[in-house]
Amino acid sequence: MTISQKFADAIKKYNDTLYRSGVSNPDLIMARSGNLTVEYAPFDHFATDAELAIVGLTPGRVQAANALTSLKRELARGAPLDRALAIAKQTASFSGPMRANLIAMLDEVGLPEVFGRQSSSAFFDESEQLVHFTSSLRYPVYVAGENYSGNTSPLRHPLLRKMIETHLAEEAAALPRAVWVPLGKHAEAALLHLADGGVLDRSKVLTGLPHPSGANAERIAYFVGRKSRDQLSTKTNPDLIDDAKTQVLSQISGLRRNATSSRTA
Repeated sequence: MTISQKFADAIKKYNDTLYRSGVSNPDLIMARSGNLTVEYAPFDHFATDAELAIVGLTPGRVQAANALTSLKRELARGAPLDRALAIAKQTASFSGPMRANLIAMLDEVGLPEVFGRQSSSAFFDESEQLVHFTSSLRYPVYVAGENYSGNTSPLRHPLLRKMIETHLAEEAAALPRAVWVPLGKHAEAALLHLADGGVLDRSKVLTGLPHPSGANAERIAYFVGRKSRDQLSTKTNPDLIDDAKTQVLSQISGLRRNATSSRTA
């Protein structure tokens, strides 16, 4: 029995209004540790042909609610479980301004060329499933009912570390083609932890990109060349961004060489 099948009955009874208000269904709880709970939401679908894997920290309550509502609806319509899971994950995945910011940064460093593409927007073609959305902690984690924000590093918490070493490791093994892009320090630490353990190819973990959140608008603008050094506020350190960009460009260059060698071998 898969994880999603185990929670099928709880999904049918899922109450969206209660869940969004912070009242969880006890039948969705996967694990507890003190005031921390891990709860099921349908983020099980793998885009196994993905060229790009985007990794956040953990799904928040709104994202989880969107996925749960979608899965319940699709199953009620009679959709096969695999199809319903794919739709549920797509419904709740990364989109909007953050996606546009990430596309601009990946285009700036030349990632599409690794896969013979013109723009990173091609990764988000829903008909091809070239992007895999996931989190360091695949299932939503709550602390006293509130979204877990990483105040305690996941790698320092036994339950959360186990999630990384099981669920995220499973995804890493299933997506051998993908370049992995962590969003934030905790996602980066999780991927590097798997790389250190030999689960993930370190050369395919793209570190150094600013987080695509709107809160990083100035750093992103400088990274992609829309803003010059002399236009930056005192809150932005251009030297740190330059160093990170140099590192990313060097890594992309290595990935392009490897891709070229594979195609000509």
